Amino acid sequence: MPGTRRKCGRAIPDRRTDPRIIPGGRQGVIFEVQYLSAKIGLVTGQSLPEIVRDHLSRNARIVYWLQAELVAVATDIAEVLGGAIALGLLFGLSLIVGGIITGLLLFIHGQRGQKVFERIAIGLMLVIPIGFIVGLVLRPPRPALMWHGIVPMFGGETSILLATGIIGATVMPHVIYLHSALARDRHGKVAPGKMRGMLAATRLDVGIAMLIAGGINIVMLVLAASALRGVPGSSTLAGAYTALGHVISPMVGTLFAIGLLASGLAATSVGCLAGSVVMGGLLRRRVPVFVRRLVTLVPALVIIGVGIDPTRALVLSQVVLSFTIPFAIIPLVKVSSSRKLMGTFVNAAYTTAIAWTVTGAIVGLNLFLLVRTI
Repeated sequence: MPGTRRKCGRAIPDRRTDPRIIPGGRQGVIFEVQYLSAKIGLVTGQSLPEIVRDHLSRNARIVYWLQAELVAVATDIAEVLGGAIALGLLFGLSLIVGGIITGLLLFIHGQRGQKVFERIAIGLMLVIPIGFIVGLVLRPPRPALMWHGIVPMFGGETSILLATGIIGATVMPHVIYLHSALARDRHGKVAPGKMRGMLAATRLDVGIAMLIAGGINIVMLVLAASALRGVPGSSTLAGAYTALGHVISPMVGTLFAIGLLASGLAATSVGCLAGSVVMGGLLRRRVPVFVRRLVTLVPALVIIGVGIDPTRALVLSQVVLSFTIPFAIIPLVKVSSSRKLMGTFVNAAYTTAIAWTVTGAIVGLNLFLLVRTI
């Protein structure tokens, strides 16, 4: 069999030819999760929600779909709030007006095909690091402060809540559903002889994306540690904007707000498309983009209207994402580890072991937060 070699009478993956193997085991958790999702789409020709549908009863499918829609709502709450705050910082608008304008921008942005969607999302995401990089150039960090910004530390229940929210915002369960559909729709039916090359190219594509995303995260952490550490009020988005403007430069504060708006538009577009993929896969139903946008936008506007602290609402929305990760990652691991579904492209044993370990860690952190909160 291509991509395998014999050992003790059994076939094992060959690191020299099998694209499933991670050289040196150094790729991150998020990289592997997104790669497995794309691999499922390419190998099976189905999205993850479509495969899940085949293994659930009608009532179970509805419940599963409802939790996935909760993910879409939580995503929109975070990003609409972020967009509203950004417009308020840039133009002095109230949160409710900024939220409505953000919603209108999302309606316009949603009327596009997949290729246009991908290009716009990539363009918006490239805006984000500009302000942080400029900030580092204007205020180079000291090594000691860089260490404080990068190394994770816990300081009570609040830090555990933030850590849970960061996991939700990083793993993003809706993207796990979406990536399988995007990979399938982008490449169509892949000939068996070309599958290994396609998987290798997909692994490289996902790796580059994760490398860029990881670099942006590190730059943000380093800038926060070097410029905002100990600055009063910088724990909120508005406070961070003000602190960046005072400590470094007003231009950096403005770029921060523009990046916040761009990230909101890009992320809500991803959430909306993911919701459509989940509904289509699980229920075989479609709703107009306008209706989907409206359903996920209303909760965000309600939160703004009743005066809930926007920064806390942002964090809690990401905690919701963290609690729904198991619904996406458990089927992901089960499907990618099934020889019946994946054939010769089934996960290597150690990949499956790592994936289950990560899943257990996420579930454990969620349970720990729940117990401490109660």
